[in-house]
Amino acid sequence: MVNTNPIATLYVNPVTGNDANSGSRTSPFKTLTRALKATSPAIIQLAAGTYSTVNKEVFPLVIPEKVTVLGNEANKGAGILISGSGEYQSPSFGVQNVTLVLLNKTSLRGVTVTNPVAKGTGVWLESTAPHIVNNTFTNCGREGVFTSGTAKPYILDNVFVQNAASGVFMARNSKGEVLRNVLQKNPLGIVISDFAAPLIANNKLSDNRTAIALSRNARPVLRDNLIIKNTQGGLLVNENAVPDLGNTQDVAGNIFSDNGGFDIQNSSVQPLISVGNKLNPTQVKGQVNFLAATIDNPMQSANTSLIDLAGHWATAFVEALVGKGFISGFPDGTFAPNAPITRAQYAAVIAKTFNLPTNNPQSQFKDVKSDFWAASAITKAAQMGFISGFPDGTFRPGQNLTKVQAIVSVVNGLKLSGGSPNVLSVYGDRAQIPSYATNPIATATEKQLVVNYPQTDQLEPLRDITRAEVATLIYQALVTNGQEQAIASPYIVRVDVALPTFTDLGGHWAEAFIRGLADMGITHGFADGSYQPNKPMTRAQYAALVAGAFNPTPRRPATDFIDVPKDFWAYQALQIAASGGFVSGFSDRTFRPDQNVQRLQVIVSLVNGLALSTTNNNSFTYTDSNTIPEYARKAVITATQERIIVNHPDPKLLAPTREATRAEVAAMVYQALVAIQRAPSVNSAYIISTVDN
Repeated sequence: MVNTNPIATLYVNPVTGNDANSGSRTSPFKTLTRALKATSPAIIQLAAGTYSTVNKEVFPLVIPEKVTVLGNEANKGAGILISGSGEYQSPSFGVQNVTLVLLNKTSLRGVTVTNPVAKGTGVWLESTAPHIVNNTFTNCGREGVFTSGTAKPYILDNVFVQNAASGVFMARNSKGEVLRNVLQKNPLGIVISDFAAPLIANNKLSDNRTAIALSRNARPVLRDNLIIKNTQGGLLVNENAVPDLGNTQDVAGNIFSDNGGFDIQNSSVQPLISVGNKLNPTQVKGQVNFLAATIDNPMQSANTSLIDLAGHWATAFVEALVGKGFISGFPDGTFAPNAPITRAQYAAVIAKTFNLPTNNPQSQFKDVKSDFWAASAITKAAQMGFISGFPDGTFRPGQNLTKVQAIVSVVNGLKLSGGSPNVLSVYGDRAQIPSYATNPIATATEKQLVVNYPQTDQLEPLRDITRAEVATLIYQALVTNGQEQAIASPYIVRVDVALPTFTDLGGHWAEAFIRGLADMGITHGFADGSYQPNKPMTRAQYAALVAGAFNPTPRRPATDFIDVPKDFWAYQALQIAASGGFVSGFSDRTFRPDQNVQRLQVIVSLVNGLALSTTNNNSFTYTDSNTIPEYARKAVITATQERIIVNHPDPKLLAPTREATRAEVAAMVYQALVAIQRAPSVNSAYIISTVDN
């Protein structure tokens, strides 16, 4: 759904501004402190300069909910320095010296953060879920970012360099994702303690003393990190910590090289399992069991030799293009999905994929010689209208392509049009879209060309596009042209200018949930315009719904159920849902696809599929709690705590064995998306969070 509520943009300039001003572009505030007192939600655009107590900033700076602080993402905040410290009373760690405190649904983008005091922290997160993207954290007296409580941040594409203790410290029950960051010259790159269980993926950790240190009961997932040249060692595991270093169905892909004392040192109380990591066995200390991968599930192509795609969010898109010969991997058997792509490499993919009329005049780029390996591809792509050169007559074939350049290229090459600028409100960082790209990005968004990982509302237009992102963009272009079938993915940006309507939802208790799923393209009605919300849902229909809603990463081999032939309408969706852990069959190897799904089955499925866990085991009392089977009680507790359960008309009546209606399933699937922060919350008296005795 397009959000038509305007978001204010406030401007701050520490050199020319005045806090008595209006905060407009021509009349900016002087301090970030003043801007933070204004309206919310808002985007606060910072000009170059230093934001410190000298310029009247008051620390710690607390960023309110739904506020984005924006500097310059393209250069990681160079020249936009926030430097200072103030006392913050942490509920879990007492008084701390902090520069910035980020509340829920905030964004910090394109700034440099320094906390100059001893034991000072750059950014503190306490049970919030902000975005921290394209920043630099340097010379902090302790660490750049500290997370505590139940924090679930997205920490992406930042630089952590020369901080006194560590780059990132994650404690208590923190989760979230730490992706594509550079951590250099810190005593400790990343520290994970207590019960923290984040995803740590695609980061580069080099020249630290120790790259990653785990303690207590930490349970991080480590994937595709480059851990090199750390003076003491790579991964240090202490106490009861157990990192996920891959399994036979999901190789880890971490690379350890040239570290001082060890690649992995296991000082914990139990052995570790390593699958698919590249390291020197002589650099392993303590008990580590090395297992071979046995990937045999249907979501990973048996024909591919691309060893680094297992579990990657773009695997299906990449393998589809590889299978057609439009894009290829490298001689060492890798695809390097997260590596950037040059303009020449992109032209080569375009030339292989599309055969459109070459109506544009032939361009002669002065830096592309006729014997250059991609010369003919560049010429063809240019004549089809996908690419062009620069005003000085160059093409710059070795320059990396940015995301906005790639999207504009595809829109121009396919000659697409008709986008409404209103749809750009789906992007929290839309202020970073260059003016020349506004209409093409809007068009691409409406045509569902845009695929954003891990958050669909973050376009990151100025960042170098990755090889995986290029593959998804080109595949979506083929879908738009009718050349390929759509691949289900939660990362495809979907907006509906004309919202779907259903003839039988007016005033229905589940209308908000159903429309929310429909707006995301996850659920649909019937040909007669109805939704039939009170009709039961079959097990096959449920499997198709969760496959489309969550597109889960395969966690186990899917089963070929004896009563689900390969030409069954939901066969592929059922394979996705089963391999992702959402559904399973019966002991006789049947799935019984036409059997109606029960409410309890939906609840257990969502908890298991999303791997949710309870924060405590407090008992609860539904009026019919005695009808809940013992095996399902923990799942019901978890679903209650995560606000997934929706009971109508009586909130206290669970009715676990009753057949679930289409409305009830839609409501609980929507609430599961809210729980993992992929959908905005809705107000309903039937959402259950606690049940009174």
